[in-house]
Amino acid sequence: MTSAAPWRPVELTLTSSTEQPDPYLGVDVWVDFEHSDGTVVRRPAFWDGGTTWRVRFTSPGLLGTWTWESGASVADPGLRGLRGTITVEDVPATGRFERHGFWTMSPDGRHLVHADGTPAVLAGDTAWGLPWRATPEQVRTYAQDRSAKGFNAVLLMSLMPDMGARGPQDRTKDEGFGVAFTDLPEGHLRALRPDYFQYLDDLVGIIVEHGLVPVWQPVFQGFGWKGLEIAGTVVPSDEYARYCRYLIARYGAWPAVWLPGADGAGDEPQIEAAGLEFEKSDAYGHPTGIHYRPHGHNRAHQDAPWLDFQWCQTGHLGDHIPERVADMVRNLPEKAVANGEPSYENTRETGLAGGWWQGHEAWSNLCAGAAMGAVYGAASLWQWKLHPDEPGHAAYFAAPGAGWREALDFEGSRYVGLVNTILHGLPFLGARPSWEQTMNPRGLLVPGIFYLAYAHNGGDLDFFFGETIPRPYRIVDPRSGEVIARGVRAGVNDSVADPGGAPRLFIFCDDFSGTAID
Repeated sequence: MTSAAPWRPVELTLTSSTEQPDPYLGVDVWVDFEHSDGTVVRRPAFWDGGTTWRVRFTSPGLLGTWTWESGASVADPGLRGLRGTITVEDVPATGRFERHGFWTMSPDGRHLVHADGTPAVLAGDTAWGLPWRATPEQVRTYAQDRSAKGFNAVLLMSLMPDMGARGPQDRTKDEGFGVAFTDLPEGHLRALRPDYFQYLDDLVGIIVEHGLVPVWQPVFQGFGWKGLEIAGTVVPSDEYARYCRYLIARYGAWPAVWLPGADGAGDEPQIEAAGLEFEKSDAYGHPTGIHYRPHGHNRAHQDAPWLDFQWCQTGHLGDHIPERVADMVRNLPEKAVANGEPSYENTRETGLAGGWWQGHEAWSNLCAGAAMGAVYGAASLWQWKLHPDEPGHAAYFAAPGAGWREALDFEGSRYVGLVNTILHGLPFLGARPSWEQTMNPRGLLVPGIFYLAYAHNGGDLDFFFGETIPRPYRIVDPRSGEVIARGVRAGVNDSVADPGGAPRLFIFCDDFSGTAID
């Protein structure tokens, strides 16, 4: 018997009686977990080298007893027909995800919620290269910084995606990287290296420990790491889907978001194959979506059951383009929306998209309909440039004089992390863009429950149709999270005064208790 806690993974090890000739591609192993109330969760197992398979299982909030039984596509007594029990006990939760469960989608499909219905907003950072470049010590520094700033998600390429990239298999040396598949340079995902993923397990454990959700991109479809023959559009679709199943098995018992396609058009065949695999094999229903290139149409697979969200990309020229978000909000059927890649801070030149530019971008996109959240990126951090002078990186995407560690301290990151800090605990589910209630051009409204207005330069907030807006309010500085003023409007159209000259959030709801702006 094994003991566990709700929303906390437990691992089972299975050992085959003989060496399987093609363990990664040729053998399917799974375990069915059945709770005493009849709930069934099937988890795929993953091959972890030699004769070892592992299964990671998380009880979705249920206490009591689970019985399990293994199955396999081969008649091996070490893999098929094994049985056992897991007892889930009520222990103190640590962190939001153990208290409230994994992320899923709200009933209207526009927002993130935890499994228990608690609202959530994604504040994501872009550390694409971390899985194959970073060390545990570096990731701990990174995760501590991002968690302290309010981030709750990190976008990751699960492996180095450039078929033409060459370098030492050493993360501490210039141009070095870890290798996940030895045949990726030939455009295949057949020769998996378990040692790469065992190392990655340690990195993911640190990330999750700090309250950051990995946003998993299997194999990039766009620029990649150095723009050297990207594999994501070359790998056969069946191999791409098989790899997605492996990611589900290995990392799906932790909080996760799946990103089958990134930086492409969205209609590449690998993306649909991946989306279908995530829908079939992920028992926890982690959010799944597409992240587009800057010139994408941003509506591929809009009606697919497996698609939960669409993320635009507005490129790296330092332009604010919230109309891309507003256009996506009108696509039907409705899906969650965000700008998954605004301009990276300090890309190409110091100051481009720098400082408060990032905060203005985040709140402008949110009020345009990006209700899923906001994403930040820093040049030299996303590719995990080891030091300012490391060779081999495209100057266009690098920050002058910065490696990953220097980029970690760029000013703009703290403003995007604050989006999560400020909104946490507020009743914003169902919020839609609104510009009719006040003179302010940027707003989000849940009639009778919640209203947020973002004013780039502050100033008085004047009302026209204030009867749908709660009376109690807070005025917040979005650069710090500080509450500048609080009060209750006496009349439905009474103005809220602000001296102007600085960015302001005007937030209205009946109950601020338990929030960062109480």
